Amino acid sequence: MSSNNSEEEGVEQSFISHLIELRNRLLRIILCVLLVFLALTNYANQLYSIVAGPLMKHMPENSTMIAIDVASPFLTPFKLALVVAVFISIPVILYQFWAFVAPGLYKHERRMILPLMVASTLLFYLGVAFAYFVVFPLVFGFLTATAPVGVTVMTDITKYLDFALTMFFAFGVCFEVPIFTIVMAWTGLVTPAQMAEQRPYVIVGAFIIGMLLTPPDAISQTLLAIPMWLLFEIGLLFSRLYTPRSDAESDNQQKVLKKRED
Repeated sequence: MSSNNSEEEGVEQSFISHLIELRNRLLRIILCVLLVFLALTNYANQLYSIVAGPLMKHMPENSTMIAIDVASPFLTPFKLALVVAVFISIPVILYQFWAFVAPGLYKHERRMILPLMVASTLLFYLGVAFAYFVVFPLVFGFLTATAPVGVTVMTDITKYLDFALTMFFAFGVCFEVPIFTIVMAWTGLVTPAQMAEQRPYVIVGAFIIGMLLTPPDAISQTLLAIPMWLLFEIGLLFSRLYTPRSDAESDNQQKVLKKRED
């Protein structure tokens, strides 16, 4: 009875220690985001001007953005500053996540996950940059040019921010396709050959996702679907370098047996 009680107490203490560590790491993440947010508050209006730049360049002369709600001129830039603070803190967030789960991983899993976390961060930032520098100018140029005669284009600042953040998030997540492909191959859920056979469905799915996540125009849909397809091909190429551990071990054993037979 005493041994069972000691084991239960050990498990309970271990569980509590994990909860304490998780709490501490979450507090560090919150503190990091808060510090970055406080540093950005003085530049909130400048940040909004930067994000609104692609739209302002294509708006007609003497046309400006408007604020419908009373508090939106004050709250909207601070909302953007908070989101930018989270984006900037992504490396710290991922590091805290990595530091929490790393002790429970095998050595070969740690070697695999850390590069994937770094690559996923860079791909997310690349997706956001692609949306801002490539997609926004084309989309806003198209939308402002198609306005009916007599209609003045004047966008609400809050609605524009919601639209921009949705696009940033959509492109950032969709640029993670190579990571998803590599992880699926590495875990053994599917093989690279099986994913290659599903290429036509992947292309159709990319255009469907582009239709759901972007405005109702063919330009933005295509600009999201084509990079997703190309990123799938890149992920498929790199996924051939990663095979499940059991398969690699069996291949090594077969090579050893062949050498012994020779």
